[in-house]
Amino acid sequence: MSITSTNELIHVEQEGFVVTVRLNRPEKLNAVTQEMSDELERIAHALNADDTVRAIVYTGTGRAFSAGSDIRTLERYSTPWEFRNRRDYCDALRELRKPVVAAINGYAFGGGLESALTCDIRVAAESATFAAPEIKLGWVGGGGMSVLLAGSIGASNAALMLMTGDPIDAERALAWGLVSEVVPVDEVVARAQQIAQTIAQRPPIAAETAKANLRAAANLPQDQAIAYERELQGITFATEDAAEGRAAFAERRDGVFRGR
Repeated sequence: MSITSTNELIHVEQEGFVVTVRLNRPEKLNAVTQEMSDELERIAHALNADDTVRAIVYTGTGRAFSAGSDIRTLERYSTPWEFRNRRDYCDALRELRKPVVAAINGYAFGGGLESALTCDIRVAAESATFAAPEIKLGWVGGGGMSVLLAGSIGASNAALMLMTGDPIDAERALAWGLVSEVVPVDEVVARAQQIAQTIAQRPPIAAETAKANLRAAANLPQDQAIAYERELQGITFATEDAAEGRAAFAERRDGVFRGR
């Protein structure tokens, strides 16, 4: 594998076409520093450029997925403008073109919840909890919290979380549609990797296109989103992988997809 981490607080490992990125600061509940954020951005660019990577699992070590930003390090910004213009770990995750599955193994608070929401698919441990606690400290989330939360669980449920800052458990997150599945904590990473391996077996251009289509659906008026989808359908239909898919269907065999 050509992708490695230069920061011991982030682990990167690859199995087949799937890379698992793991925050590794369990004693601080995987709170993210600016240095970790910078490293995640570097890793994201490397993942996008590596054709041996078709899907990604994002998770944490220990009893937390992530408690968000390390609040003690935020005092380093001398002005609100400098704080506003910093590169954020949610920006790094948002730049990933490839499908990302979150394995939410514990606390997903603040920026940790934003990180989970930025991922495409979310699997949670039974013990996981979710919160947008920024309001308790006098500010609001800035990594997409309000728009992603409202899009995931609806305006009223999002308002309840954003305006109280109180946590919800995994079962409520599942009922609200915040996560797709809830599994025992010792199975959460394996289940996320299983989903990622299934995605990695699909034609990679089509998988990345499905992600782009979903983002368009969330951001464009319906007629424009459908028109965009139709254009991307035409592009994917003309790929070698699509031709292979049609041939495999006709010959009743599994397709062999090469990302071309």
